[in-house]
Amino acid sequence: VHKEELHLKFFKCVIQSRQLVRTLQRTAEEASTCSMLIQKPPSKTDALKSLDTMDDPDSVEGIPIFKNEWIMTHEEHHAAKTLGAGKAIAVLTSGGDAQGMNAAVRAVVRVGIYTGARVFFVHEVGSLLCSPLFFLWFLLPLPTLFPYLPGGTVIGSARCKDFREREGRLRAAHNLVKRGITNLCVIGGDGSLTGADTFRSEWSDLLSDLQKSGKITAEEAAKSRYLNIVGLVGSIDNDFCGTDMTIGTDSALHRIIEIVDAITTTAQSHQRTFVLEVMGRHCGYLALVTSLSCGADWVFIPECPPDDDWEEHLCRRLSETRNRGSRLNIIIVAEGAIDRNGKPISSEDIKNLVVKRLGYDTRVTVLGHVQRGGTPSAFDRILGSRMGVEAVMALLEGTPDTPACVVSLSGNQAVRLPLMECVQVTKDVTKAMEEKRFDEALKLRGRSFMNNWEVYKLLAHVRPPVSKSGSYTVAVMNVGAPAAGMNAAVRSTVRIGLIQGNRVLVVHDGFEGLAKGQIEEAGWSYVGGWTGQGGSKLGTKRTLPKKSFEQISANITKFNIQGLVIIGGFEAYTGGLELMEGRKQYDELCIPFVVIPATVSNNVPGSDFSVGTDTALNTICMTCDRIKQSAAGTKRRVFIIETMGGYCGYLATMAGLAAGADAAYIFEEPFTIRDLQVNVEHLVQKMKTTVKRGLVLRNEKCNENYTTDFIFNLYSEEGKGIFDSRKNVLGHMQQGGSPTPFDRNFATKMGAKAMNWMSGKIKESYRNGRIFANTPDSGCVLGMRKRALVFQPVAELKEQTDFEHRIPKEQWWLKLRPILKILAKYEIDLDTSEHAHFEHVSRKRSGEAAI
Repeated sequence: VHKEELHLKFFKCVIQSRQLVRTLQRTAEEASTCSMLIQKPPSKTDALKSLDTMDDPDSVEGIPIFKNEWIMTHEEHHAAKTLGAGKAIAVLTSGGDAQGMNAAVRAVVRVGIYTGARVFFVHEVGSLLCSPLFFLWFLLPLPTLFPYLPGGTVIGSARCKDFREREGRLRAAHNLVKRGITNLCVIGGDGSLTGADTFRSEWSDLLSDLQKSGKITAEEAAKSRYLNIVGLVGSIDNDFCGTDMTIGTDSALHRIIEIVDAITTTAQSHQRTFVLEVMGRHCGYLALVTSLSCGADWVFIPECPPDDDWEEHLCRRLSETRNRGSRLNIIIVAEGAIDRNGKPISSEDIKNLVVKRLGYDTRVTVLGHVQRGGTPSAFDRILGSRMGVEAVMALLEGTPDTPACVVSLSGNQAVRLPLMECVQVTKDVTKAMEEKRFDEALKLRGRSFMNNWEVYKLLAHVRPPVSKSGSYTVAVMNVGAPAAGMNAAVRSTVRIGLIQGNRVLVVHDGFEGLAKGQIEEAGWSYVGGWTGQGGSKLGTKRTLPKKSFEQISANITKFNIQGLVIIGGFEAYTGGLELMEGRKQYDELCIPFVVIPATVSNNVPGSDFSVGTDTALNTICMTCDRIKQSAAGTKRRVFIIETMGGYCGYLATMAGLAAGADAAYIFEEPFTIRDLQVNVEHLVQKMKTTVKRGLVLRNEKCNENYTTDFIFNLYSEEGKGIFDSRKNVLGHMQQGGSPTPFDRNFATKMGAKAMNWMSGKIKESYRNGRIFANTPDSGCVLGMRKRALVFQPVAELKEQTDFEHRIPKEQWWLKLRPILKILAKYEIDLDTSEHAHFEHVSRKRSGEAAI
């Protein structure tokens, strides 16, 4: 080997072992400054260039390149990996803690280092931002801090009074300049982000004052001439305008729903009324979504105070519920609840009212800080990771003219919004509530909040009509494998249909039950208490309708079914296609139908999410956490876990991202024996660090030959003497359990939207005294697409479907797989072209009505 080649190879070994920079991130000249053991190598010659190309062309440093359509060129890959060269990023968590902050911190650090940047974190920001106690993150092994992603924030959080004064900000600026930090990632609430923006606006004046006082040199001031700020909103209240969800909100909902479900059982035993007070001083999001998720009788939130006669209305509502046979009442109260005059409504006030007027045995439960605790949900882990990656890209792409931005979530899309515009809208909401302009406050909260409120009002405050004369008849059914949230969708569909004056039928056992006439009429109380129950109360089968068209047609006529709501997975979608084909032979099948995707596999074309997927994902994450915790005692152990999903790798990928897996094998991304060997070698190196455990996920049908047993045997053989292996097949536990708040809320809104569409479509298809619907748009899939719920004709989705493998041809989540690899500290490509663009709040808000 040439002397120059030996030098460069030795450089790579030393630098990679020190974890100071990644290979191919810096030139040999830059790398030489990181070690005093080797002389500066000569400039790169043709012989040296061969080192970059001598490996397999389909890999970078032995790590396979993802061969997807969005793959970067070598030049683009190199640009992404050197984007942060010479730059420094500091990350801090401020204000109240929120579950998921650690996932965001982890992502900022790992991606920052990947791009070649120096990454710092600020420990206990509230008390130490204004002191010189900064820490280099890579001096503390990150996995040591995160055996699994805990709640709260491991780098500490507090509120710093000194930072509110200019003197405190001056000291903070001095600390940043001395370390060459010009990029700041702030994870906190609106107060923390406002302070950070003030800090940025004063930056030039602060540098000038520091230079005049001799604390920094002119050269240091020139190098730090501008400061970039990117915010991530960490708040369990979800009170920041501009984002659908803030980091920590979903986890707080998990804590609340766990308690509500537990209280429900004791309330039923004693026929009690429970008043639960949840957090939300200025925002009622937690209370509102909780009421939807548990089917509460009443909710009090600050944005929508009750009418002046709310006491009468509340008591009447509770009495009606008891008279229909219910043994309990649940009332949810946000801590900031007020009446129309701005007077606070406390949980004790409500209890006293119910006891005095109705005489019900009533109890009050104030949840308090338990809502901030516990392990973050899968949603918050993934949200924090995605937002962390986006924050790094926003910082490194920032210029002196780029305004401070906040990374937000809109539907399923990450967006960058001007920080102060969002802060101002948030302040406008508080001001509107103080001035009793409640309708305006509700609109400023955004589309997602308004949709939740409208659905709640329909389900809780509108009485179903007594007479059904002139109404339509709609049937509801479950098809395919059971999924958590199906019952919530059925409940919402039935009750919205009844409110509209329709006659609603329920079909047992899917299309098979429809053919056999297993149909009955459902009333309001029929679906009572279904929201929190897993599985399928109606029964569900995978049978398709094609072989039973004659019997199905006869029963459609017999029961006068004029519309069909199908809740299920891929079988529900293919069943819908068969119904469309059957219209050519049977006129009875010419009725509108809509498919609500409900499957743990998340493989229904036309929707980014399916009801039940979030519950399965949380089940996998909880299992992985426990498995990794068990390995913490034994050391040097690798777990291979098989997940469900058929040929769809959504569960394996997202669970791997949430649980911190070292690899996730899926069908959509073919892999070879060499890839398996690379993963084994990666784990061998990992066992030499302080983290002596590994986690590998495998989708159940990722490869016909590389089975779970094969991968287990391979890892066991190759890891002899270094680590031992264990395997777990999670199986049908992923389909069971109580649905998560996300699935309950998602299913409830999907059911309501489906029934509203159905009523309109039946009316539109009414001809000559009968329903006749034969247009393509009369048979649709209702799905979440990026930022909105949309109806898409099943016939148009055929071209987007891989029927052999029962998956969509294009899947949005595949673009998140590089993040999984980077967070596991692999050397792979990161596509920077897919990151969020800068938007404005005004444009987003003006487009809501159209959506």
